[in-house]
Formats: sequence, C-alpha cells, structure tokens
Amino acid sequence: MTRIRTKWKRAAALTLSLVLAAGMLPTAGAASDAVEAKLASMTLREKVGQLFMVRPEQLDFARTSDGKTLTAEMTENLKQYPVGGIVLFRQNIENPDQMEKLIGDYQNASSTPLLVSVDEEGGSVARLANHKAFDLPKYESALAVGSTGDPAQARAMGRTIGGYLKPYGFNLDFAPVADVNSNPANPVIGKRAFSSDPNTAAAMVSAAVEGFHDAGMLCTLKHFPGHGDTGEDSHLGTATTTKTWEEMQAVEMLPFRAGIAAGVDVVMAAHITTPNVTSDGLPASMSYTILTEKLRGELGFTGVICTDALEMRAITDHYSASDAAVTALNAGADILLMPADLPAAFDGVVKAVEEGRVSEERLNESVRRILTLKEKAGLSLTVQAPETGSAAETQSTTPAKKPGPFGWMAQLWK
Repeated sequence: MTRIRTKWKRAAALTLSLVLAAGMLPTAGAASDAVEAKLASMTLREKVGQLFMVRPEQLDFARTSDGKTLTAEMTENLKQYPVGGIVLFRQNIENPDQMEKLIGDYQNASSTPLLVSVDEEGGSVARLANHKAFDLPKYESALAVGSTGDPAQARAMGRTIGGYLKPYGFNLDFAPVADVNSNPANPVIGKRAFSSDPNTAAAMVSAAVEGFHDAGMLCTLKHFPGHGDTGEDSHLGTATTTKTWEEMQAVEMLPFRAGIAAGVDVVMAAHITTPNVTSDGLPASMSYTILTEKLRGELGFTGVICTDALEMRAITDHYSASDAAVTALNAGADILLMPADLPAAFDGVVKAVEEGRVSEERLNESVRRILTLKEKAGLSLTVQAPETGSAAETQSTTPAKKPGPFGWMAQLWK
C-alpha cells in the first residue's frame, strides 16, 4: 500500500507541474536576428534536439561503441536525434589528437553547431588535467584555492582551465561548483566546493566566473539550489535538504547570487528534494517552484538552466526517461542532460509538444536561450536560403572558425 501511495504522489506531483507550467512560465528575453532566423527555420525534431546534451556513446543505440570515435551508425542516429551538444568524459578520451578529431567529427556531422562540454573543475574532477595523456596545469582542489582567501586565485583558476579547454574545441565547462560545503558528512561535494563559509564561497565563485570569461569559455554554476548540505549522493539515489528557503537564502544562495551577478552562462539544477521549500515532491531539477519561481523569479537568472545528468539514480529510480524530460522542461529547464534513454526522452518530448502537454512557446523559449548561448560561444547560426527552384531544406552552415565575443583572450593560451 505504501508503494502504491508513493507512486500516486509522484504522479500527482508530475500533473501539478504540468498545470503550473501551462500558464506561468516567463518569456525569454530579446534574441538576435540570427537566433530568431535559425529558430524559425527549424523543424520540431530539430528544436527538441537542441534541448539534449549527451555522452558520445549515447548515440550508439546498439551499445557497441567505446565513445572515442563517431561511427557511421552514430552519424545516422545524430540525423534522427539531432542533439544540441555532447559531454566528454574520461572514457571518451585517449589522447589530444583523438579528442580533437572526435569533437571535430561531431561538429561536422551536426546541422547546428554543438555545445561541447566537460566537467573540468580542477582538483579531483578534471577529465583532461588528470588524464595521463595530457600535460596540463593541475589544482589540488577548489577548497585549496578558496582557503587562500584571495579571489584573484579563483579568477586565475578559471582563466587557466578555460584557457586550456578552448583550443581543443570545448566551449562550455560544467564548472565552477557553487555549493557551500556546510555538511562535513556530505559524500559528493567536499573539497570540490571553495569553502564552508558562504561569503568566501561567493567571492571565489564570482571570481572564477570572471576567469572563465577572460579565457572565452562559457561556464556553469552547480548544483542549484545547493548540494553541500545533503547527506546523500544523488548519483546513487534520492538526496534531500531539509532547509527552508530562508535558511538557504543565508547560505546556499550567496554563491549562486554572486555567480549570476558575475554573468554566469548556465546554472545546473541538482536532483535533490527540498520538502521545506516546495510542496510538489519533485527533485529541484524537475520543480517549477525551484527553477522558475526561485531561480528565474527571485534570483533573476535569465541564462540557460541545465539539469544534472538525468541518468542518475535519483531520477531513474522514480521516473521514466520521457516523464523526467517532459517534467523538467515544463518546470523551466532548458538543457536536458544525459537522459537514461535518449530515444525515449527525445520522442517523449516531441509527443508532448504534439499533444499540447508542452506548449510550442515553452519549447521555443528554451531553444532561443540555447541558440543565444551558442551565438555567445562564437558558433555560427547562419541560415542558408533554399536554392532557387529547389525543394532543399533550410539548414545552418558549419561552425565559424572565428573566436566568440570574448574569445580573443583565449588566443593567449594557445
């Protein structure tokens, strides 16, 4: 009976999120002519594809690829499921030449330039710097940088990491960590956070964002609304914070507010439940209250919201790939990161739009933000006019080679 009641509560929470999203989502800000032209040229599947960022091997539906090369089968799958970006992990990387080729092959195979991301925080989470095939600057930890009390050190860290990522073809780093390490028993954050003091963490996060931007690298605050005071690892199951919003305002929100004020590009939402903040029973990554009312409404964030990986057990233990993707989108998420089943999640969003459970306006808002982010990264969104007297479909050009609006600084690091 308890199991049935739990499933009923989850279903009710999902339904509530859809109802709230139908009429309350804010509109996106003004976009460039290039973004609007690209958006107008896209099919429904192309729009939905922009929402998804995946590991390379997630496009191998037969599950035979090691994720280090783009096979012919994966190229065909990319046409059917035209994702908006890829995320590289250690298992996708053999050496610098192979990695650059992999990134280039994906960009060349995609009709719309891709976001290419990595978790390169410095310290224990550094896919490139900790790889034996790379000779790159290494950091002991974010905590070690934060313990200096000097924000200039955090800015230098962001500038250094962003500077070595950009020449390889990356345009988005899933860093810095904006959590406050306030719970010594936390199994997943620890030294990845700059400090257990929220004011110190805020100063470091703000400076790190500035450093990434100095290097021409887009960056991400994670894990909203704060994973530092949980006692569980959301990779392995449900994680919860029992803090009230007022308590979060005094601690967890300080680094996020500082990073947003510094102009951060992306905020990643955690799969943590917040029972003393919300009544929907959903993880923050799928909660309209957390993403739209709190992050967008109260904190004023206008950039791209990204879920944490949707293949983590905090999600897969309770939701189907389709339900998780649709609910996160209606809650206010823009990027749906690494679903457990890409075809199911992708087709689930397409069906939800076709049936009106996700409005096309809501979809367009997220795609507009993502295309604007790509434009900021210096990726070309130019739409080619159809050939005269031809039925050729409108499509984008290949990515531009020129650096982005702040990319000139990155040349110093080549």
